Amino acid sequence: MNEKNCCHKAKERSEKEYKDLIHRLNRIEGQIRGIRGMVEKSAYCPEILIQVAAANAALNSFNKVLLANHIRTCVAQDIRQGKEETIDELLATLQKLMK
Repeated sequence: MNEKNCCHKAKERSEKEYKDLIHRLNRIEGQIRGIRGMVEKSAYCPEILIQVAAANAALNSFNKVLLANHIRTCVAQDIRQGKEETIDELLATLQKLMK
């Protein structure tokens, strides 16, 4: 991977990584549509809240997978190439994720 394709503007992903991420996003999208349907049908609030918690958990899981892939590829490569600013970028990203 060169710098252009590694996280700064775009990232080349393996077919397996791409399919896994898209599959997760499709499931999350389905969960969100289901929540909207529950609201439209005036479902009981606790039932909606439980589904929202499940969607949040799925998004958190997506973030964990994406972050791990990013660290293993882009961050590791940049550090090997002496690009120490990548550490600051990673720390800034982690701070945003932990708000």
